[in-house]
This record gives sequence, C-alpha cells and structure tokens, in this order.
Amino acid sequence: MRIAFMGTPEFAVPTLDALVAADHEVVAVYSQPPRPAGRGKALRPSPVQQRAEGLAIPVRTPLSLKGPEAQADFAALDLDVAVVAAYGLILPRPILEAPRRGCLNVHASILPRWRGAAPIQRAILAGDRMTGVTIMKMEEGLDTGPMMAVMGTPIRRKTAGELIEELARLGGEWMIEVLDQWHRIGPRVQPEEQATYAPKISKAEARLDFTRHALQVDRQVRAFNPVPGAWFEFAGERLKLLAVDPVQVAGEPGTVLDEWLTIACGEGGVVPTSIQRAGRAPMSGADLLRGFPIPPGSKLG
Repeated sequence: MRIAFMGTPEFAVPTLDALVAADHEVVAVYSQPPRPAGRGKALRPSPVQQRAEGLAIPVRTPLSLKGPEAQADFAALDLDVAVVAAYGLILPRPILEAPRRGCLNVHASILPRWRGAAPIQRAILAGDRMTGVTIMKMEEGLDTGPMMAVMGTPIRRKTAGELIEELARLGGEWMIEVLDQWHRIGPRVQPEEQATYAPKISKAEARLDFTRHALQVDRQVRAFNPVPGAWFEFAGERLKLLAVDPVQVAGEPGTVLDEWLTIACGEGGVVPTSIQRAGRAPMSGADLLRGFPIPPGSKLG
C-alpha cells in the first residue's frame, strides 16, 4: 500500500520498521519537530525522524495539521492509508479522511480501557493484570474508533520501559497483519460503557507516597521507570527508586527499618534493588549506602 507514517517517540519506530520490511511504500514520515535537548539545548530530531532519515524516507515536521496548506500537502500524497503510532498531534477531519482507507492507529492498551496519553503507566498504577495493543481506525474522538485487532500481554511485574518495548514490537507486528488481512477483518465498535481514561503523567505523581500499601509503591516505581522516575528526598537530595522488592514488615511509613534500606510503607515495606542519585548511574541499595549513609530510623519524604 501507499502509506504515510506518523509517529514521534521510540515506541513508534518498530511500526515504521515493520512497514518497510513488509515492502509497503512509505512515501512520507510525519513527526513532531526537533526539540532542544542536552546541556547545550541543541535541537534533536525525534527517534522516528532519525530512523526515517536513515531509511531515506522524506520527513515532514509541521507544528500543526489544522491549516489548509498542511492539509493540502497531506492530501497530495495520494495515500491508501496513514499509519499512526504515538504521533502527538491531533489529526483533524480533513487529515483523517484524506487516505482512501483512512488512518490506522497503534494504541498501547486493550481499548476501550485506558484511552489517552499514558495507557501503559495507568495500567501498571491500577494493578491491571493485562495490557496490550489495539489497532484502531481513527476518528475525531479520543481513541474512540472501531477496533481492527487486539493483542494482549500479561503485565506481571514489568516496568513501563519494558512494556513500551514489548508493546511497540507487538504493535508493528499486528499493524502488518491488519494491512495484509484488511478485506477479512470486520471492525468492532468499542463498548463505550467500559471506557476509562489515561491522562498524561504529571511530575508530582512520581513523588513516592510511603503511606500506601507496599504493592502500590511497587507499582508506582515500575510505572515511572524509566521516566520520570519515582523519587523521594533525604538530606536535601532527591533519589530515584528504579526497582524494589515488596516485603512483609511493619513500621512507621517512610522510615528506614534496617541496614539493608528496607522502607516501611502503610502496609508492608519495600527493599530498593536499584536506586539512583542525581547525576549518578543506577546502583544497588547496598552500593548506595557505602557512599551515602541512610541509617535505620531515618525518615524519607
């Protein structure tokens, strides 16, 4: 098929790669504009733009698709379909209707659960047992379009980073399956009464709340690994918890209970297995304590 691909972060790259590997004609890639990054704040292209340029595919980075010029440029591509994965810009009706078969989206949840910006993190925080990817035909509502295919995977104790990688791969595989089997697939309307929403993660949510159950603290740590990182403060320094083991202990929430840095929670406790100081590499709790003492009885906040 003649396709435009629309995506921005690393999550979207496997879908672009899958389209190219399947010999679809990707005539253009749309991605969000380069952003300032690093100490020098130099403009850095998105992962999708970098990959597309490596594949010698023309890249377009409009600030918006709402204007008539951008819409005319898109329509002039004469597309069979547009494939979208975490693009980050709203697609207005003229864009949605320009390709002959419309626009297909890779969404990182089992719709209609967790429509919106942060489905992977919200699924972990809620303690869901399963998540997955949905290939959906897009319409103007927020992730409301009919479903073309759904594939689930167990969450277990995976981090957001691990699930992003897994679901990105699944999304690429199932997008190719849908494109190959389009004539056999009957789109399914989403059951609206089952819809839940996944708003964007705020930095404030990443501050650890040790008054919660240890399992909830564990979910918070996994949901925010690698970004933005679940954190607490001690001695004026912010430390990120990247991995913990929940344990059966009792104590005042937020209190360090022993020389292994076991932290009491509202119920149970957690033992850090990967922790990070600002500007340092991740390390074990034992390695941290050798250079940054946190004695038993310390209160973390």
